[in-house]
Amino acid sequence: PTPFVRPEGGLQAGLDLITAAVGANPIAGTALALLLRSAAGLGVAAGLIAESATYSALQEGAEFRRWRASRPARPAEPDLGRVVTTRAGDELRITLSRPARRNAVDRHLRDALAEALAVAVADERLRAGLTADGPDFCAGGDLDEFGSRPDPALGHVIRLTRSPAQLLSRVAARTTAYLHGACLGAGVELPAFAGRVVAAPGTRLGLPEIGLGLVPGAGGTVSLPRRIGRHRTAYLGLSGQPVSAEIALGWGLV
Repeated sequence: PTPFVRPEGGLQAGLDLITAAVGANPIAGTALALLLRSAAGLGVAAGLIAESATYSALQEGAEFRRWRASRPARPAEPDLGRVVTTRAGDELRITLSRPARRNAVDRHLRDALAEALAVAVADERLRAGLTADGPDFCAGGDLDEFGSRPDPALGHVIRLTRSPAQLLSRVAARTTAYLHGACLGAGVELPAFAGRVVAAPGTRLGLPEIGLGLVPGAGGTVSLPRRIGRHRTAYLGLSGQPVSAEIALGWGLV
């Protein structure tokens, strides 16, 4: 049988990682544990609402503000296109194309991805393939945008009305995600909705949000428990450390 958790370095190393991460950001760690526990019986839509509300609340907390103050944001990039969509027969290829920023998800990429996925939702004949340019599939959300909304409540509403996670869940049976390099935060949360996930050797998958005083905000508390269970999801989220493609394969994540 596949071990519950097989952290690199052994069980004690995994426990030490969790102790350190939760000790540094106990509010975020507690919020994640409670979110995973309470959302266990919720459907996708309700689970995404609960996750987004928790994420927004934590953006007003001291732990996130401390992280934000330690990392001044860079100026926003212009929207020069973040997603490339091509169609060949009944296959729709959706490619994240922001390699200079490791395909980090900013509002432009999020909206472009949602538009591409809406095409797959509208045409039930299509099979979708989710890929990415550059050495990494996706390093997560764009850190320069974190906390940039003047009103976290507005951010909550926007996340629910422009949700790649919701759309991916609707086309899961027709979607394959092809992962490589770093797959962190949104880079694993979103692909985990796909019916099939393929990872290249050397792929690293993780949820680093606790280090920012946050919980996953791209759907990971909904997609990952359905794929690998609540406890393995908690390990990823509470330790903040990525796992290898080999461990992810043993878990059924890929």
